[in-house]
Amino acid sequence: MPKAYLKPARERRVEMGHPWIFRSDIDRVETSAQPGDVVDVHAARGRFLGRAYYNPASMITLRMLTRHDEPIDRDFFYRRVQQAYDYRKAFCDLDSCRLIFAESDFLPALIVDKFADVCVMQSLALGIDRWREVLLDAVMDITGCRGIYRRDDVPVRELEGLEQVTGFARGQFPTLVEMRENGVRFLVDVAHGQKTGFFLDQKENRASLAPIVRGREVLDCFTHTGSFALHAASYGASHVTGVDVSEEACAVARRNAELNGFDNVEFVAENAFDLLRRYYDEKRRFDVIILDPPAFAKTRGAVEGALRGYKEINLRAMKMLPEGGFLVTCSCSQHVSRQAFEDMLLSAARDAHRLVRVVEARTQGRDHPVLLAAPETQYLKFFVLQVF
Repeated sequence: MPKAYLKPARERRVEMGHPWIFRSDIDRVETSAQPGDVVDVHAARGRFLGRAYYNPASMITLRMLTRHDEPIDRDFFYRRVQQAYDYRKAFCDLDSCRLIFAESDFLPALIVDKFADVCVMQSLALGIDRWREVLLDAVMDITGCRGIYRRDDVPVRELEGLEQVTGFARGQFPTLVEMRENGVRFLVDVAHGQKTGFFLDQKENRASLAPIVRGREVLDCFTHTGSFALHAASYGASHVTGVDVSEEACAVARRNAELNGFDNVEFVAENAFDLLRRYYDEKRRFDVIILDPPAFAKTRGAVEGALRGYKEINLRAMKMLPEGGFLVTCSCSQHVSRQAFEDMLLSAARDAHRLVRVVEARTQGRDHPVLLAAPETQYLKFFVLQVF
């Protein structure tokens, strides 16, 4: 097997358990190594550190697969998929969960989401893409799902030298799939919806709405296909307004409301920033406001602008809440730290002349586990705040 050698003193992060090795950490790679190959990784003085995918075209040149001297073959990948599945059986509802969360499940750059009896797969690096057929077989055999849809339509694949592809990978089935999350029914468009069709990382956080929405009027901004809005309705909200810039997403959200028999939910296709300004000027008030925006900072350089955006919407929301009202606010921007997000919330509260206390602070669900050695695997910040 080809070998890669790190520069002196660059092995510590690998030894601590971080799965990424950057181009700048590598001293040399044997010329027999080809892009996508599995290579042995060694410290500068020759000590074996493990095995990794290799792609010289990527800044993350090596992605660690194992720290052991073991074959990387069909059996290896079947074991990893089985381990991921067993973990979800212990902690998650298999009707709606992230089955494989890439590095956190020791399958770098692989995402598999499960919606009812259908799975959606993304392979985001050349190394994992080489094993795609084996992984498809493993997911089919281990989960017993009726089919798998490919959503390899993400630009990061092009950085790996891969084309963007979508389509049926195993089986044929209607691509509008019905699943249940916390007892609420949802239609998931696995072919055209954002990412894999539904944002599963907030599943446990959506359940946390139950104590704060009963009998209250709720505004859900950036609702997408209505996930938070419909949970609020199911937990007894008097009325829910969901807002999303996409009319297509709102149309699916309305179908989801009909699917559940909810008649106290409306969806408005409008830019949430504009709507919050308008509602504030109109002196509209809500008992609970939910802010679940898309990632505002996709790079480190975008953090400052992202925090300004977060502050604007949180400040307006705080001003629109009554004494004792609740603000549910999130950030899925990995580059925005929890401390930076908290500091932004405190600044917004000061400028809004409101006092805020933390009811609950959470992160992504247990089907999106966090590697302690890889802070990049923890990205979601979720706060329930009471405003006075």
